[in-house]
Amino acid sequence: MSAPAPASTTRRRRFADPRLFIGLLLVAASVAATVGIVASVDRRTEVYAAAGPLEPGQRIDASDLVARGVALDGSDALYLGVGDIPHGGLVITRPVAQGELVPASSVGRHADADDTSLVLRLATRVSGAVKAGARVDVWSAAPVTALAVTTDGADPDGDGIAPPSVIVSDATVVRVLDGDQTLTADHEGSVVEVRLPRSRVARVLAAIAAGDDLAIVPAGLGLSDAP
Repeated sequence: MSAPAPASTTRRRRFADPRLFIGLLLVAASVAATVGIVASVDRRTEVYAAAGPLEPGQRIDASDLVARGVALDGSDALYLGVGDIPHGGLVITRPVAQGELVPASSVGRHADADDTSLVLRLATRVSGAVKAGARVDVWSAAPVTALAVTTDGADPDGDGIAPPSVIVSDATVVRVLDGDQTLTADHEGSVVEVRLPRSRVARVLAAIAAGDDLAIVPAGLGLSDAP
């Protein structure tokens, strides 16, 4: 009867078994295929969401945002992507809620943000379409004097009011302050805070000083088209 093979020889034969290597190759190939399939299906894009509420005119940088990996199905360009914030940050041009993905259309560069805020007392109440973030035109109607009526026909209807005109185009509503009793007391019209170019501030202040009646309507509409 032959003697049993030494234990060391048995271990070498087990490790040299080709079936073991084939099994390992199959497992590795399966893992690689799975990773490849997941990578090809996962087409998420890194974009920014607001870490907190963002208001028009607010200057932001990456610290005001959080990165989100989302599947946008080809709509990547519509949102602010990670890495798209220039040196010096950006400026919010319309309200963005906390947690909302930041639309590319809601931000601008500092060079494009040469504007400021003014609180306007309007002659009438605003419509329900005028909310924070709405783009509006500011209209002014100046009372005319009896001399102007008789000399230059500035009052074709004879009602003592000059034809209204747009004094600011495409301003942005920051908020409607009708609920603030300290601002609306003894005032029948709405009180609205708007952002507008600094170049138009003097024109608006001149209209206010002259006692003009102010109104705002959605941008691009005439007074007769306003809701």
